[in-house]
Amino acid sequence: MPKPARTDRSISAAADRQPASEGVVRVWDRVVRSFHWALVLSFVTAWLTSHSSEDIHHWAGYAAGALVAMRLVWGVLGTPYARFSQFLHGPATVLGYLSAMLSGREARYIGHNPAGGAMVVALIAAISATALTGWLMTTDSYFGVAWVETAHGFAAHGLLLLVLLHICGVALASFRHRENLVRAMITGRKRRAKQADVP
Repeated sequence: MPKPARTDRSISAAADRQPASEGVVRVWDRVVRSFHWALVLSFVTAWLTSHSSEDIHHWAGYAAGALVAMRLVWGVLGTPYARFSQFLHGPATVLGYLSAMLSGREARYIGHNPAGGAMVVALIAAISATALTGWLMTTDSYFGVAWVETAHGFAAHGLLLLVLLHICGVALASFRHRENLVRAMITGRKRRAKQADVP
């Protein structure tokens, strides 16, 4: 006796019983996730101690600089989604993506989208500038030099602005694509690419 054909409802029920892991893909490796949250901690610590604890402020800045150096190496030698070659795009692509965002037509990317990739570069540059000028302020040659202090303050406030923009971008992308990107940076997993997504 032939088996009865599966209905749409039975197919849907079978899909619901499948392990959740079959619908997700590993994107962010442990190094990327650890770097991200350690950098968040070092930035918050440095910002909150800028006028209260000089030693902690300095060490938080050194930690941020060391983390960026590690990320630069991992951006070349790391896993596929961690590599700069995977998510860095030219200005035309970034502008095209931003234009699509304004009209609500931007594609979902499994890794960093073009705007996110550009933000990674901007954040790394701003953190590097902040850490470098902060270190210069502790040296004999540049201690008390006005332009170094001004540059450090400018870099730090620019970094804060970028962080706020980054948070807004993450919130917008999470809302638009119905995907919790904060959780993805904790678990390392994202929803698998569909036909319209960019793997």
